[in-house]
Amino acid sequence: MTGAAAGTQPPPPASGPVSGAERITSLDAIRGVAVLGILPMNALTFGLDRAAYFNLSADGIAGPLDWIVGVLTMVFIDQKMMALFSLLFGVGVVIFAQRAEAKGRRVAGLSLWRFALLFAVGLAHSALWFGDVLTLYALCAPLVLLVRRLPVPLLGAVGVGLALAGTVSAPFFQSAVEGSPDELGYFWFADADTMPPTVEGWFILNAAGRALGLMLIGVALLRLGIVQGMRDEGYYRRLAIWGLGVGTVITAAGSAWHIATGWSPDHAITGTIPTGLGTIPMALGYMALIILWNRRSSGPVERLRNAGRMALSNYLAQTILGLTTLGWLLQHVDLSRTLIAVWILGVWALQLWWSTWWLQRFRYGPFEWVWRCSTYRSWQPLRRSGATG
Repeated sequence: MTGAAAGTQPPPPASGPVSGAERITSLDAIRGVAVLGILPMNALTFGLDRAAYFNLSADGIAGPLDWIVGVLTMVFIDQKMMALFSLLFGVGVVIFAQRAEAKGRRVAGLSLWRFALLFAVGLAHSALWFGDVLTLYALCAPLVLLVRRLPVPLLGAVGVGLALAGTVSAPFFQSAVEGSPDELGYFWFADADTMPPTVEGWFILNAAGRALGLMLIGVALLRLGIVQGMRDEGYYRRLAIWGLGVGTVITAAGSAWHIATGWSPDHAITGTIPTGLGTIPMALGYMALIILWNRRSSGPVERLRNAGRMALSNYLAQTILGLTTLGWLLQHVDLSRTLIAVWILGVWALQLWWSTWWLQRFRYGPFEWVWRCSTYRSWQPLRRSGATG
């Protein structure tokens, strides 16, 4: 099977947003996995102390199963799903620009307007929940647009450098703080109210560098035809084995380090180094595995594609569901990581079902539709012709 047959189509000749027939299905499948995959980490902030996101021992541990759930989440999900999300966001910036250019539109003006709208959505989202990532993405997007035509090797090298900025600088920041609640705040200690400036500086460098870096890597992968599924199956098989094999070993070493040191605050920041080093290979491995699955399956993966087509709606819905159930209705329940994992499975099932149900009746997800109408400043048809129910 060739890459072109696996999910790429020529750019649309007409103006307006992309139609379902013009989508690159591998991107939808990867995006679906990413948007569902970020929930296990985000859900910790809905139902547990903030420190539980970084420090497995801080909250949510009631028995051995909680430790197992926590370690598996840290090894296989922490940063990896957000890396996939960031990678695809960079891809989306370039594809939007290419299609706008092919239709004779002003790429810079339309793209910047689109980013401004996303920033506004992010601000509204951050008013509900402190973990919003949309504002960061909106700020990174103009840089991606600006450098999208740089040579692929340069994009890749700069992307890797930015993505590892927090990892490389971790020893410096660790040496600048003491392992106390006053020095580390809620980055490591439960019931802390603040994140001190030094730790916050590292956190911003790590998060922003990783986001922008993975976006640039995504652009490089798009230019090489990799993320669209245009390489042969052997290529993706080798990439999946290499990426997941190497990345899992490195990331697991980070969890082993924390366990061996008793989750010591003296290694709070430096303990993230293995995860930082393992994130890029694991993200590439996941990407390759999803592309292979997308080629061979139509049933379950179609539901993932639909979840990916509604990524913005599903991302915002996760926050709403998390805050209303874990954060409000169950606020007096002593939640564990295992109970939160059961809740996550329920949300996954709901979003896989409702994404397919919705897209059988409507062209776009509800928030995607509003964003599209606002982007093009014109009414976009929402309901599918002939849809019932």
